[in-house]
Amino acid sequence: MPYGNGHPALSLNAVAKQLGVTGPALYKYFRSRDDLLTELILESFDDVAAAVRAAVGQGAPRERLHALAGAFRAWAVANPRLFQLLAGTPSPGYQAPPESVLRARNVLGPFLPVFAGGRCRPGAEPLREQMRKWLEETPAVAEWVRAFAPPGDAATALTGTVMAWAQLQGVVGLEVQGQLAGTGHSGAALLDAVMDALADGMGL
Repeated sequence: MPYGNGHPALSLNAVAKQLGVTGPALYKYFRSRDDLLTELILESFDDVAAAVRAAVGQGAPRERLHALAGAFRAWAVANPRLFQLLAGTPSPGYQAPPESVLRARNVLGPFLPVFAGGRCRPGAEPLREQMRKWLEETPAVAEWVRAFAPPGDAATALTGTVMAWAQLQGVVGLEVQGQLAGTGHSGAALLDAVMDALADGMGL
């Protein structure tokens, strides 16, 4: 669904016009623009989570990492507006509901077992220590990691997943925003190189 001049400009009347209905008719389903944004965000997280989940394989960790990252990128490239909706602030003052955090974790969950058998290089140890404390202090996070990752070093699994998330957001975000135009390389090639570097750094 196109958003015109960006997410802050999204209005229920504009959406209604695109759907061929009146604004008042759309208000039967959404009380406000923020309600509509919330629905779009939750559904988008579900969609990308399904795409990533479908890429889960049985190969070596490095191969699985590439498959998951590639699935994430493919979804984002096919749905650039929705990716930007998830990656940014859709509207000034808008606050996503707590449920959106749970949906986002479903996107990252399949990455956890990829890194569960890895090991952090010295440069990542400060981050790993923070992840260890996060797991100890936040039962919901520990439960999430246990649900996806096999027995092993949960802090290492979480460290690798957080790093993968940051790099996916960076590389895919640049491509979706058109920032790679004229750079001489494709988003797919850059993502492959970045994921290989991450795999090296995590001992995969």
